[in-house]
Amino acid sequence: GDARVRGQTGVLSERRGSYPFIDFRLLNNTTLSGEIGTKKKVKRLLSFQRYFHASRLLRGIVPQASLYLLDEDYLGQARHMLSKVGMWDFDIFLFDRLTNGNSLVTLLCHLFNVHGLIHHFQLDMVTLHRFLVMVQEDYHSQNPYHNAVHAADVTQAMHCYLREPKLANFLTPSDIMLGLLAAAAHDVDHPGVNQPFLIKTKHHLASLYQNVSVLENHHWRSTIGMLRESRLLAHLPKEVTQDIEQQLGSLILATDINRQNEFLIRLKSHLDNQDLRLEDAQDRHFMLQIALKCADICNPCRLWDLSKQWSERVCEEFYRQGDLEQKFELEISPLCNQQKDTIPSIQIGFMTYIVEPLFERWAQFTGDTPLSENMLNHLRRNKAKWRSLLHKQHSSSRSNDRSGQVTGSQEQTLNEEETP
Repeated sequence: GDARVRGQTGVLSERRGSYPFIDFRLLNNTTLSGEIGTKKKVKRLLSFQRYFHASRLLRGIVPQASLYLLDEDYLGQARHMLSKVGMWDFDIFLFDRLTNGNSLVTLLCHLFNVHGLIHHFQLDMVTLHRFLVMVQEDYHSQNPYHNAVHAADVTQAMHCYLREPKLANFLTPSDIMLGLLAAAAHDVDHPGVNQPFLIKTKHHLASLYQNVSVLENHHWRSTIGMLRESRLLAHLPKEVTQDIEQQLGSLILATDINRQNEFLIRLKSHLDNQDLRLEDAQDRHFMLQIALKCADICNPCRLWDLSKQWSERVCEEFYRQGDLEQKFELEISPLCNQQKDTIPSIQIGFMTYIVEPLFERWAQFTGDTPLSENMLNHLRRNKAKWRSLLHKQHSSSRSNDRSGQVTGSQEQTLNEEETP
């Protein structure tokens, strides 16, 4: 049942279509008997999942040609938006609508051209497009948050960060390609649940990666599988492709939120000691890791209307996991209980303990550029708005508690009628 394939370079990749599908039959077996079942049964179920994911008919994918039968007005608007792709107020939701759900493919093709990567690496445009379609299709649109639009949003943010003078002056074409590819594929094939969920439900990916950076390893190995299947880099020397595969892994694995303090401590040390040497490939790679981490969690630094949409989407995904856990009598994970964990409280905590420390250090690195100042200003304003909404929720709750006071007999009647 191992979904990995060893290539000539020795890096393990996953076959396309392994799809970390959450199978309810496996969950039922796990919760009721404590056993997943026989190896033969599990292998049969996983094989069906791979077939289900790979089947274009069952997934409802329309023929490729029809994706581009768009109204000329829409195409014109999409092209106009691409001319402003380096602006921080770029609306990825609008761009996705204008491209008929092809925001990731359209954006990456444009950015590869803008950065001169197609010419530098002698990439075949048809092959590049095929690879990007594979990546986009392997995101799951049913996920409220971890979908191809999120990947496109992270990629657009990464493009903005790669243009920051402190970094841009030292980047090589290889650095830029790695940064954009890692951003585009950093959450590919995400199942819409977190690592603890995969571990406690004995998901095959948790076993495969021994409960360590399970999702990030899957995203990386899946990306390698698609690179090899598409043969996008097949014309490059073996040692070059091997280096690209390894560095992609290092970048994608850095997005594991469990490693946040590790990267923050290292970044703080570099900044305090002023010993970053961006002429050094190792230091450049570290700052690419930091840039990707920033891009991955930059939603609170966007304009309020965009930021709020992302906040609602990620919390909806949390709540769906909580509902699954409740249904199968599992302990509800932190932030996933819709009755206790409100969107404002989740966002305020996320901004305070995760986002602010990282972006303050990023601003220290960039030297308070207009972009960094803009992001921090949005972050502070958005946090204040969530605080205001949280205050209103508390006020409304206290008001309801006071108006909801009842007599003892009324309370007994209500309790008798209450459903569990």
